[in-house]
Amino acid sequence: MKKRQFLSTATASIAGALGMIAVSPDVSAAAKGTSQAAAPAVLTITGAIERSNRGPTDPVIDQMMHKQNVQFSSAFAFDLGALAKLPAATINPTMEYDSKPHQLRGPRLADVLDMLGASKAPETQIVFHSVDGYMPQLSFAQLRKYGYILATHIDGKPMSIGGFGPIFAIYDADRIAEQAQKPLSQRFTLCPWGLYCIEVVAGK
Repeated sequence: MKKRQFLSTATASIAGALGMIAVSPDVSAAAKGTSQAAAPAVLTITGAIERSNRGPTDPVIDQMMHKQNVQFSSAFAFDLGALAKLPAATINPTMEYDSKPHQLRGPRLADVLDMLGASKAPETQIVFHSVDGYMPQLSFAQLRKYGYILATHIDGKPMSIGGFGPIFAIYDADRIAEQAQKPLSQRFTLCPWGLYCIEVVAGK
């Protein structure tokens, strides 16, 4: 990141986050596009997805998106509580900052995108937007291959803004051959921390 120089249980939990089974009112409300949830959104997913719970970007309220030229007519916004209700995966990659393994935990990104009905066209691209403007891009096929998670915790503690948080899109590079063979400083160039928005760009 020197770039800034399970399945049945999972299916039930994911369905619950969309209000398809009985869940707490805040998650059901978010899935239905209502405004009952009081917590602020920490991740917005937009583009070629079938489900949404919010309207278009507001050039005043959505200032970071406006400044970074992120525009959409609809999107799905998650607060931390909604993400916490999804099945979590744990990975233990060796990180470049201290050359030591750290435990990261959060929902699998491919599962979240599938939940929202993201495009599965062969050339579909995923564009990440982080708070500092870093904007890596990769194919949906790569995303699945690498096993990305939306990490919300590191070593058992929630990630915060000013650190890696609130969300770090990351994979276990130690267990991906093509990444593990790279120098440690080059393994995570496609892994943005401070992630706040994901765009799904449909392929042909």
